[in-house]
Amino acid sequence: MNRSEIADLLCDSLEKNRIKINDEFTDPSRIGSFVIDNLLPDDLANRLYAAFPDTDSMRLQKSLKEDKFTAYQMDKYDPLLGEAVYAFQEKKVIDLVSEITEIENLLSDDSLYLGGVSLMVKGQFLNPHVDNSHNESFTRYRRLNLLYYVSPKWKLDDGGNFELWDKGLSYPPRTIESRFNRMVVMATSRHSLHSVSPIVKDVRRCCISNYYFSTNSIDSKTYYHGTYFRGRPGQPVRDLILRANVVLKRIIRMVNTTGYSDRTHLNRSGKN
Repeated sequence: MNRSEIADLLCDSLEKNRIKINDEFTDPSRIGSFVIDNLLPDDLANRLYAAFPDTDSMRLQKSLKEDKFTAYQMDKYDPLLGEAVYAFQEKKVIDLVSEITEIENLLSDDSLYLGGVSLMVKGQFLNPHVDNSHNESFTRYRRLNLLYYVSPKWKLDDGGNFELWDKGLSYPPRTIESRFNRMVVMATSRHSLHSVSPIVKDVRRCCISNYYFSTNSIDSKTYYHGTYFRGRPGQPVRDLILRANVVLKRIIRMVNTTGYSDRTHLNRSGKN
């Protein structure tokens, strides 16, 4: 199955959920987001799971901030996986998402600067963070994260679930189970704090990630920032270290006078 055919299936699911998507996404009481279950036919979702690479052929990103495997160069893996990733970048999909979410002029991530796949196993996690604001050339604002989960029989108590901190770290997050064949879409801004809870079972959490951009920010204001992380509640020392790291990066940007340096200090965001 090629990307255009998969894109048609994505459009079908989006159309079927049009009203639900708009209602969820425009809820002013929380970070803009929506969920679609049974996004693609189950047999296709199972094939995508089977196509995921082994961890020894992926990049391990391990620090106080995160612990996960990622892959971006899709031509190295099963072609079906690459076709699925790029299906989300098809114009007909982006235009429909733009129409339903009421975000004008959404643009693709053709180079997969941020898209690709991620895999997490027992003990791995992604701490609360806000994604970097721009694309690689610093010409477009990141507007939407699209996360598609394909691990069969996933359960809430496996851990590894997506978390949205709608009211900040002083309040419990909104937990969205990383359920099989589920897509989660999140609006990105300076305040879109999100994370992945630690995985506690012997399972593989497989996620296909995509991102959309636009030339204007979510609030039409000019800003830029790199990815910055926080400690989870109950991690005061880690939080102090991660916050100090953010301050250090800001100081580095301030003393550097070239736009190029500003761009190079923007971190590549993790896959969620």
